[in-house]
Amino acid sequence: MTQGAGCRRHRGRRASMHQGRTSAPGLLMHSGWTSTTGLLLLLLLGPSLAAPLPQTTGHPQDGDRAFAEAYLQKFFGYESHHSRERRSCGPDAFQAKVREMQRAFGLLESGELNGETLAAMRRPRCGLSDAEEFGPLMRWTNHNLTYSIEGSIPKMRPRHVRKAFREAWKVWAEVTPLQFRRRARREADIIVSFNRRDHGDGASFDGSGGILAHAFQPGKGIGGDVHFDAEEDWTVNSKGYNLFAVATHEFGHTLGLPHSSDPGAVMYPSYNFVTHTDFLLSDQDVRDIQKLYGINPNFSALKLKRPPPKTPERCDPGLVFDAVSGMQQEIVFFKDRFMWRTHPSFDSIGVTFLTSLWPDVPSYIDAAYEDVENGAMLFFKGNQYWKVKGMTLQENYPRSISDLGLPPSVKAVDAALHLRDKRHTVFFSGRDCWRYDNARSQMMEGYPKPIAHEWPGIDTSVDAAVSSNGFVYFFKGNNQYEYDPRLKYVKSMTPANKWLRC
Repeated sequence: MTQGAGCRRHRGRRASMHQGRTSAPGLLMHSGWTSTTGLLLLLLLGPSLAAPLPQTTGHPQDGDRAFAEAYLQKFFGYESHHSRERRSCGPDAFQAKVREMQRAFGLLESGELNGETLAAMRRPRCGLSDAEEFGPLMRWTNHNLTYSIEGSIPKMRPRHVRKAFREAWKVWAEVTPLQFRRRARREADIIVSFNRRDHGDGASFDGSGGILAHAFQPGKGIGGDVHFDAEEDWTVNSKGYNLFAVATHEFGHTLGLPHSSDPGAVMYPSYNFVTHTDFLLSDQDVRDIQKLYGINPNFSALKLKRPPPKTPERCDPGLVFDAVSGMQQEIVFFKDRFMWRTHPSFDSIGVTFLTSLWPDVPSYIDAAYEDVENGAMLFFKGNQYWKVKGMTLQENYPRSISDLGLPPSVKAVDAALHLRDKRHTVFFSGRDCWRYDNARSQMMEGYPKPIAHEWPGIDTSVDAAVSSNGFVYFFKGNNQYEYDPRLKYVKSMTPANKWLRC
């Protein structure tokens, strides 16, 4: 096969691959298809899979419907209709796909194209479809794989690029019998390359942001290759897009893994890198890759030293929340990097990243509350706090908690409770509490006071607190205490995650 029409010449040597199938980003090839057939079909599909996503900003606007349709078509298999057909058929199909997307990203399943749904759609991500179904036999049978690197990027030195890829392959090698070795020739099993815009595989890149990279399932020819968008701001740290983190994800596809619905998994479709320390294969990632290739003989020792992290389960009886807050009609529960949201009008409760809604707020917060009067959310971590309106961090934040009037001896806030009827916020730290007058923006006189004095029956420190339907709910460990603030007594004690319909 020639290289005309954007097709790559078959390489001379390829590792054996189960079933010998070929794949492309967002398209699963059936057994017996050739590389040429699959690639030509992908090219013929044109706008459905190959077009870059349009970029939009702000709240829902006229152009956002087209943006959302393109996104849902590319990643969730939505079949758009012409405007006349849409008017006759109604919005049901579109809303159903929006709900499917919202469910996948842990958002409230309203079916509405609201601001937070659009924000989730705009997040930088992998170019592989979320509707992609990888067959159980999509794997390499040779456990000694080779790869080569083609192209370069202006902001990273070649040695840093090589190191990032080497470390990404190592992540998968540590938990499986697979071994990876770099070769300088095109005969490598896997070609890793940097490309721009239309680069001949039917899945164009879209410039800075949007689609960061895509990979091909194991197979002959282009199968197993990985393409990175050369126009991204690739880095070795948390600025820009961390090449190691994106490569680890894409190499998972190269080895035969689809996207994961677990937001804590490396194979989750959206980019969410914090630090190298926190970027580990999740328990789900490990189980999925070991189903394909088996277990590294040294994995048991590695697991004892550094167990793969698990995304918190909302119905885990031992679940302890970091913070709980109201948010308009919702109650939001925070744990590590994650959060759950409950709404009286929706039954579903999805888990998602805190940063998916508030990208400038750190994970692992200590406390949070909604300042209803000012339409803001406040988040506390250590001796700092962040103020956000909508999804936007306000100017001159974060600030020191001492700016609120807390003494220097208070190094962190354990919990924050906003009392809307009084326009007060109560801050808890240790066994003491302070009352803050939101109307006057100052701490009230006579504080701190012991928690047990202000809230008889609560004779300990608290992890979180929230007010709802006339009651205050205190959280300590895996229990919650329903408190009557008028009669000043603990009405009941139940599991903390009862709110999450467990």
